[in-house]
Amino acid sequence: MTITHHPSDATLVAYVSGGLGEALALVVATHIALCSDCRRKAGAVEAVGGALLDDLPPAPMSEHAFAKLLPLLGAIEEKPARISRLAVGRDFQPPAPLRDYVGPSLSEKNWRFLAPGIGRIAVVPRSRRGVGADLLRIKPGTGVAHHGHGGTELTMILGGGYTDEIGHFVTGDFVELDGNIRHRPVADPGEDCICLVAAGKTRFTGFLGKLLQPFIRI
Repeated sequence: MTITHHPSDATLVAYVSGGLGEALALVVATHIALCSDCRRKAGAVEAVGGALLDDLPPAPMSEHAFAKLLPLLGAIEEKPARISRLAVGRDFQPPAPLRDYVGPSLSEKNWRFLAPGIGRIAVVPRSRRGVGADLLRIKPGTGVAHHGHGGTELTMILGGGYTDEIGHFVTGDFVELDGNIRHRPVADPGEDCICLVAAGKTRFTGFLGKLLQPFIRI
């Protein structure tokens, strides 16, 4: 698998520093789990951040600060990146860290109908800013209605691929769009396209899209 589209440096810095919400961070983390280049970049950003912290003068902490911190820390398990193409048949095995949200595998029954040819699984509920994460499964040759989003849209291609006004994206690619972009992704022929998407409320354009707006809630 050759990955040619990656998060911007600004997005990687925001991710490493904890500046992204849960939904957006999940998409970046899933890409990093499969992309050795971005793992190296994220590690370099962490190293720079650590060096900057070392240069700061010490600040006093409350007596119980460490005890309060321990429950918030989870064990980090190092796992090799999966760099082969993911099977997107009737059973789909999500990569880490997405696996922590949806389990080790997804079958046909897990997908909820969203629109003709499109299934959906809500992964992270909408935040107060309206940003959530969803798994979308798009049948070959099926297009999502022309739309934009209220803010940043991050997409990680987990299987198959799609083409839109921006370009052609395949398994492993990371797509980063701002709120001014409008596009219509169409899944490649031959296999389902599975995407992990985090974005604000979808804003459909055109006559058909506006008719669908009340019924499609992503």
